[in-house]
Amino acid sequence: VPAGHFFRISCPEGAQVGDLNLWNNYDLGERFFSGKTRALHATHVTTGDRLWSTLPWLRPLATITQDTLAWYGFDADGAGIHDVIGTRCDPYTNRLLGGGDYHHCCHSNLARALGTLRNLSPREAEMHVHDVLNVFMCTGFTRDTHRYFMKASPVRRGDYLELFAEIDLIGALSACPGGDCSATHSSDAASCHPLLVEIFSPAEGALSA
Repeated sequence: VPAGHFFRISCPEGAQVGDLNLWNNYDLGERFFSGKTRALHATHVTTGDRLWSTLPWLRPLATITQDTLAWYGFDADGAGIHDVIGTRCDPYTNRLLGGGDYHHCCHSNLARALGTLRNLSPREAEMHVHDVLNVFMCTGFTRDTHRYFMKASPVRRGDYLELFAEIDLIGALSACPGGDCSATHSSDAASCHPLLVEIFSPAEGALSA
């Protein structure tokens, strides 16, 4: 995504969450820093919030310009949308907890996408995969034990999150195998839908006004 352009992530068919990674197009060492984004904004991000890069750069990679789920806020359970508290489903945690192997999780999908784009081996690519922005995901912490939880996303067909690229970016987006994350992930059990990514160029002179 070139600097000064907008990119929009939307649900064209049905409820689906996605895991987003961002990198500096010219240096994969500079990438999205979910922890610092959480510290500077909140556990969940929305319109006006920025996605910050890793140290020592610590600058905005992108700014959220539109969020059709901003109305949701935080519900009675304390859950919100677009979190920067979860990580990403991955084969290593899945094996640790369940003993099985599953390689269509978000970590693996992101690694394959980056590897294909940059001609990297799977091992080389996954070293650059990082904690994500959980787009459309509905999450929070339980009030009694303060443990992370997820619930069915309220995202519906036509909803979108739009961001403005502050620098030249590479992005990778995985449609989570958990679908709307109402029940499970790291398997093929959930009903999944595609996510659409569109890039828009602003009108000539619009950014210089």
